[in-house]
Amino acid sequence: MALIVQKFGGTSVGSIERIEQVAEKVQKFRENGDDIVVVVSAMSGETNRLIGLAKQISEQPVPRELDVMVSTGEQVTIALLAMALIKRGVPAVSYTGNQVRILTDSSFTKARILQIDDQKLRADLKAGRVVVVAGFQGVDEHGNITTLGRGGSDTTGVALAAALKADECQIYTDVDGVYTTDPRVVPKAQRLDKITFEEMLEMASLGSKVLQIRSVEFAGKYNVPLRVLHSFQEGPGTLITTDEEESMEQPIISGIAFNRDEAKLTIRGVPDNPGVAFKILGPISAANIEVDMIVQNIAHDNTTDFTFTVHRNDYLSAMRVLENTAREIGAREVIGDTDIAKVSIVGVGMRSHAGVASRMFEALAKEGINIQMISTSEIKVSVVIEEKYLELAVRALHTAFELDAPARQGE
Repeated sequence: MALIVQKFGGTSVGSIERIEQVAEKVQKFRENGDDIVVVVSAMSGETNRLIGLAKQISEQPVPRELDVMVSTGEQVTIALLAMALIKRGVPAVSYTGNQVRILTDSSFTKARILQIDDQKLRADLKAGRVVVVAGFQGVDEHGNITTLGRGGSDTTGVALAAALKADECQIYTDVDGVYTTDPRVVPKAQRLDKITFEEMLEMASLGSKVLQIRSVEFAGKYNVPLRVLHSFQEGPGTLITTDEEESMEQPIISGIAFNRDEAKLTIRGVPDNPGVAFKILGPISAANIEVDMIVQNIAHDNTTDFTFTVHRNDYLSAMRVLENTAREIGAREVIGDTDIAKVSIVGVGMRSHAGVASRMFEALAKEGINIQMISTSEIKVSVVIEEKYLELAVRALHTAFELDAPARQGE
């Protein structure tokens, strides 16, 4: 008998038929004697629909009220799934994030989980009930509804698994595991049987859409066994683990991540004085805008050009902040570019192999792709390129690092 937390995404609960299928899957686990907590997202497309309604009222809705609105999507699916389970004779109860008391900070639309009260969940499990919890949402200390940002249901699932010390957290989605890259971009992409938390964290932070970064952080921090599975196809999925198996067969690179949601800002002609980086990025941070890659170039006239990237949704806000900063510090101009993308290679094998970056740059050069920015860590190399070359770059790198699946007979 195991305690399992199962998370089902929007496509998995996208219709009544699919909710019924999820109920059947949960019922089988329950019949095997497992204790089950199910976390669900809103039905596919529902969150976008709700945001669209809000934007018909205001182009920039008040974040607190937006959270009140979009959190209703998950409230529908938890109730429907609980009904489907009860209809099958499986005792079940649904809870919103507030009812569980998933306590978060007050950063509306991108709140962070602070604490989870697991007493109510444990009591229900002990009584033989399946507990169905709304993903993506919580409540702050003032009783305000908060949401965890896009993909936040993954975070809810893993955080509950950590709080309950679950035997496994299963993330059910519309893919059958973690791939070397997006199969829609590279048809020869391969499913990985296993990947380390460290690699998955990099992949998630760099644009891989399979798991949200905070869910991987939680899983790694609390060592929650994490498995990515297909909602309606049987298979082993991908296990995310702490193990780094030494093997002669282990590839240098485990995967290639990419992100189209990038924007680049440059402030030019900045007086090159101590503390200038803080003067530029301090106000950006104060506006709750996350900065990704940073490049600083010193010019011959004792000024500097300072370039950084942000999420494309934050571009206009960051531009306004940067223009104010430019006036205050006497910079020459501020320019921006939203037609960029980030491509990254990830793998723990980089630690023991030299020349990985140069191999990446060579592959891109052969395709005539110019690199605008470079960022590295112990297990990844990221570059910013023009967005129009993104898919070409990913395919070229996938081949260069020998990640393409071998051709099947007859192909």
